[in-house]
Amino acid sequence: MARRPPSQFLRTWLRAFDGYQQRSRRLGFVVAVVKRFDEDQGSQMGALIAYYGFFSLFPLLLVFVTLLGFVLDGNPSAQESVLHSTLSQFPIIGTQLQSNIHSLKGSFVALAIGIVGALFAGLGVTGATQSAFNNVWQIPRRRQLGFVAWRLRGLGLLGLLGVLSIISTVAAGYVTAQTAGVAAVIAGVVAALAANLLLFFTVFRMLTTEEVDTRELLPGVILAAVLWQMLQHVGGFYVDHVVRHAKETSGLFAFVLGLLTWLYLGGQVTVLAAEANVVRARRLWPRSLFSARVERP
Repeated sequence: MARRPPSQFLRTWLRAFDGYQQRSRRLGFVVAVVKRFDEDQGSQMGALIAYYGFFSLFPLLLVFVTLLGFVLDGNPSAQESVLHSTLSQFPIIGTQLQSNIHSLKGSFVALAIGIVGALFAGLGVTGATQSAFNNVWQIPRRRQLGFVAWRLRGLGLLGLLGVLSIISTVAAGYVTAQTAGVAAVIAGVVAALAANLLLFFTVFRMLTTEEVDTRELLPGVILAAVLWQMLQHVGGFYVDHVVRHAKETSGLFAFVLGLLTWLYLGGQVTVLAAEANVVRARRLWPRSLFSARVERP
């Protein structure tokens, strides 16, 4: 009796799993989201968001540090406490920044440079994210915002997100600096999660076409906020330990690699959450692993 090749066993197992996941409501939904993500080339869209995010991060940090210099001028102890506790909220780069920033000074020149750089690179982030959302919901180009309209919306979003980010980050850092032990951890997690929910709601609502009802965006907002929270607490820790052994020989390269990895995962999370909204709103599950692409209305 001839033995079946391993490839045949694999196909049989995949067929069995495919039938099971189509009968399971929750697993079928997850498979449909992942399949949709792959069909829409979500990985490439997330990578583009991360690319622009990399160039916008440092101008934003320059604005942040400069504004803290104005607010906490003349209070060195408060500067050190808030600076170190606040920068620790940034995975991967927090430790490096704390070791290279020793004082805060308000400078209108630095503030102007930071704002211009943040706006220029930030528009790239909002443009890439809006393009990804349009692609996910398959919005025809004739119904998308025009050249001026999407840039004005992007500027408004950047201003709002900048204020919210600074307030939430400083608040979380201040709470952490004033408390200790378990209370600090709980307060930091709650503050960060609340800020993430608000930030992702703002991003999803302002960068998604008005044709999509707000209620259809809420599941993706919650998913993105939770995944981003996990990425901050788990992903950042993991990446930091992966690149830690390379720091002695590669230094800056390891730091940049860790930062790019963190931003890349953040872009993937954003697009994946948007895909989950589409699959849920249009009931595009269950999906067979072997089926062709489902055309969207």
